[in-house]
Amino acid sequence: MFGLGALGFANPWFLGALLLLPLLWWLLRITPPAAQNIRFPVVRLLLGLETEEQTPQASPLWLILLRILTVTALILGLAGPLLNPRAALPGGGPLLLVVDDGWAAARHWPRRKAAMEEAIDRAAREDRTVYILPTVPPIGGGAPALLGPLRTEKARNIVAALLPKPWSADRAGAVAALKNLSEKGAMPVYWLSNGLTGEKADALADRLRRLGTLVVLADPPADLPSLHHTPESRNGALRGALSRAATGAALILKLRGRATDGRALIERSVAFAADENRVETTIDVPRELRNKLSRLEIDGNGTAGGVILLDERWRRRSVGVAAAKPLDSGPALLSETYYIERALQPFSDVLRAPIAKLVDSGRSVIAVPDTEPLDPAARAALDKWIRRGGVVLRFAGLKLAARQDDALTPVPLRRGGRTLGGALLWSEPARLAPFNEKSPFFGLVLPKDVSVSRQVLAQPSLDLASKTWARLTDGTPLVTASRRGEGWLVLVHTTASTAWTNLPLSGLFVEMLQRIVGLGRGLAGGGSFRRPLAPFKLLDGFGRHRPPKPRAQAIDSAALRRASAGPAPPPRFNGTQSTRRALNLSPGIKSLKPLGSLPSGIARQAYLLRAEVDFQPWLLLLTFVLALADMMATLALRGLLPHRRLTGRAGAAILLAAGLTAALGDAQAQTKAERFALDSANATRLAFIVTGDRNIDDVSRSGLTGLSDRVRRRTAAELAPPVGVNPATDELAFFALLYWPIHSGQEPLPPAAIRHLNRYMENGGTIFFDTREGDGGTPHAGVRTLRRLTRGLNIPPLVSTPPSHVLTKAFYLMQDFPGRWAGGRLWVEASDRRAKDGVSRVLIGSHDWAAAWSIDSTGRPLFAVVPGGEKQREMAFRFGINLVMYALTGNYKADQVHVPAILERLGQ
Repeated sequence: MFGLGALGFANPWFLGALLLLPLLWWLLRITPPAAQNIRFPVVRLLLGLETEEQTPQASPLWLILLRILTVTALILGLAGPLLNPRAALPGGGPLLLVVDDGWAAARHWPRRKAAMEEAIDRAAREDRTVYILPTVPPIGGGAPALLGPLRTEKARNIVAALLPKPWSADRAGAVAALKNLSEKGAMPVYWLSNGLTGEKADALADRLRRLGTLVVLADPPADLPSLHHTPESRNGALRGALSRAATGAALILKLRGRATDGRALIERSVAFAADENRVETTIDVPRELRNKLSRLEIDGNGTAGGVILLDERWRRRSVGVAAAKPLDSGPALLSETYYIERALQPFSDVLRAPIAKLVDSGRSVIAVPDTEPLDPAARAALDKWIRRGGVVLRFAGLKLAARQDDALTPVPLRRGGRTLGGALLWSEPARLAPFNEKSPFFGLVLPKDVSVSRQVLAQPSLDLASKTWARLTDGTPLVTASRRGEGWLVLVHTTASTAWTNLPLSGLFVEMLQRIVGLGRGLAGGGSFRRPLAPFKLLDGFGRHRPPKPRAQAIDSAALRRASAGPAPPPRFNGTQSTRRALNLSPGIKSLKPLGSLPSGIARQAYLLRAEVDFQPWLLLLTFVLALADMMATLALRGLLPHRRLTGRAGAAILLAAGLTAALGDAQAQTKAERFALDSANATRLAFIVTGDRNIDDVSRSGLTGLSDRVRRRTAAELAPPVGVNPATDELAFFALLYWPIHSGQEPLPPAAIRHLNRYMENGGTIFFDTREGDGGTPHAGVRTLRRLTRGLNIPPLVSTPPSHVLTKAFYLMQDFPGRWAGGRLWVEASDRRAKDGVSRVLIGSHDWAAAWSIDSTGRPLFAVVPGGEKQREMAFRFGINLVMYALTGNYKADQVHVPAILERLGQ
């Protein structure tokens, strides 16, 4: 390799041929051109006959220069000129690539692959072998393994197939994998770090330094990924946290919640102050939306650490508490209903009502305190409801202890109660025994101060042990349950108040009720709580769902409760579509800190390397073109081309040959503005104003795409795909309707944009402003932003859409105009007579219509609409079709000639 600054040559010995160019010049100059063969009639001898014959003594100068240039291009091309050539690898040993291929490396994985490929190219140029050490254990478990020595072709194939895994690196295992590595000569070592510190990071750096020259490649702290911690359900909301590796600058992250089918349901912005590396998050949304959430993700993070998988445990379920009276008649602290409601409220929507109403209300679980009387009709209704899949939770007390004919219990009971402690008794209150692995309460921590002073005993039976979920230290059952049909009947053998036990005063009571409420969703299934759960959907290193491999191992449901995501098992959904259990990555990550200072003698670089540019293909192509031009010129000088085309055109033949490479550029000679005008004039399109916010612009594009598709299917209008426009530079006259989503971060319009928009409205165009205030933002914030952005525009006087307006009957008959959100008003121009074709120049609303219209590539909706669901989405599409018909056809339906047809459709 020979270099001249930023320019180098892979084969510099070819440059020696440039010394022969003067000799080539001399040879070409003294060589006369070949004689011309001219055919003409004999009479031609009498015209212009000369007595002396003239023959050129040398080739023309332009031909000599052409041939010299051809040879020069060939020599330079064979020399392999390179811009920003890669330096030679240090040392004399093979190349060692140590790659952190865990979840934290996924965000900028293309940078890492490019760096590995660049290092392998340098090794290939110097004919060195390659070792590759991924520091992340393989799926299924085990230690990192050193691959090599490898030929560079094999190393390229391994790097091409290498992908980040959804768990953390094992630096200690990497050190062990290098234990037996010994090569002659110092090795060039590249550690492609994920930028995070961790256990044995210093030990790995020290071991690599002793192998040769070590270079650590790492992203700057500002580019390191963030971590989404698993949220908890508290007081009706999901409360979690986000962490980042380094502080020093303010940061705003966008948190997005998606449904099972990939639709975006919620979006929240989370702001880090300059000195914060952890921020608490709260997601409080209506129960209908929350129960549809399947995952929470940090938008743009692109790693498994930024994704939280949500299963039924995070859903807010509806639970009924049986009570004939809406309020407790006595002191609240003596009421069983009080303690049951307080324990259920953090994770459920609680309804207190009579049993008959609860059975018909669609509750997931019905809790029945002992103080609530059960007549035969209520028992029969509850039994029928259980067999259809419901869960009934009963508590024992004086009333249940006094009955022997109550069949609504999971096990037969003894009459009377058992007293375990008191002033006149020798015994003491009993403690709870640890939960066994077959119990749904397995894994819960037992407080030391929880005790039971009285209980209702179960009759001994052969199946009593299999129906016992919790017991006291003396072995007597405290919680029993039995499967009935598709549902569960659960009995707590003590009261829900503090009369017999202090369990309702502990956090364990809340956790036990949360596990029981989960039964209403079929999480246990099959009547057994210890069963294998097969992988349903895996999470890869980029945070994307992947189908499980055929030999993926199932995990025991009991072991899943205490498992941490890693090589075995990885983060994933287990079970089936209807009974899923999530295993997330973040609980197993102890810390998130940037890689600190390294020992002396270690170089540290960023992944943003200068790309090497190879000029050899271009120079060889130029050589071919020049040789072709030389051939054409030689044929012309020898008279082998038609004479009429030679007159004054010898140089034109050269330009024609050289133009072979320029033809591609000529095909692109149209300017951007001309292409935009041509595309817009050849088809009818909807357009939206580009805001500069990528997410909002994507929603606008997908929304107008969905609306255009509905218009094509339901009307005679053929709409091409929508286009985003910049009012300052693009011609707007091609579009009858402009959709403008208002975004608080938009900059004020430049004077050119104001002039274009005013001219657009004067010529009959319609601008549809959408303030999108239904997204949970500050009330009227969108209106303030709208006023700021439209300063300078000729906005006409506006009124709320009257019932007789053409928008209500342009295609469909409708009176309100919902979008993603319902309610609010749509504002139109006060007088249609002032506008072109009776169409309002300005429409203003706040319902986020583009989100309601948005579809993905398969035609499925991307966002939920509330509160009306899919019926509201249909009405949003109908309004969109009315809007397009209104903008395209004007107010012709306002004519009285259409009144009879409209009245006939209305049935009047």
